[in-house]
Amino acid sequence: MTFEPYASRTHEKMKEVLMSPGAPGPAIHYYMIRGGSEKRNITIWESGTVGGEYIKTYGHYHVDELDETYWILHGEGVILQQKLVVENGVPVQDKVEEFKAISVKAGDSVYMPPNVGHLAVNTGKTWFVTADDSPVAGTGDSSSMPVHADYERVKNMRGFAFYVIEKDGKPALVANKLYKEIRKTDFGGLAVI
Repeated sequence: MTFEPYASRTHEKMKEVLMSPGAPGPAIHYYMIRGGSEKRNITIWESGTVGGEYIKTYGHYHVDELDETYWILHGEGVILQQKLVVENGVPVQDKVEEFKAISVKAGDSVYMPPNVGHLAVNTGKTWFVTADDSPVAGTGDSSSMPVHADYERVKNMRGFAFYVIEKDGKPALVANKLYKEIRKTDFGGLAVI
């Protein structure tokens, strides 16, 4: 099997993590070209909202002690990061130790520490484009759902602890009620509805 560098995330797949899974949306939410840590990865988001929620990536937690950096090449958005509470050595998917929202624009970069889940949201009117150094490449990996990332915890919780919605023309946050506990928050200046 050879590695296919292109993947996309369809509306059908994204329904698993949307605030309003029944709302209509674009056929493809975002496009990925995977080159791994050497060539870098490029992700391009559609603009707009689905049921009032800005278009976002699916979101994931890295397996092992993997870190990552995102470079914002075009547009503007919000990066969400969350670290789960660990009990008896196991992350608890419905309890968040720390949640952070980071507003970004072209020219910015954001570091994703190990064991911190992350997703990115396009809050602008244009394409949102990033490069990252996640090590997705080679046979046995997948550009669509890479083996170094855990998507199941995000799917089980229907997204992260907060959704980024459009409110009066600006991004705001709405709590995901499936989470039982959020211990520390940094909303990055965004309103919480």
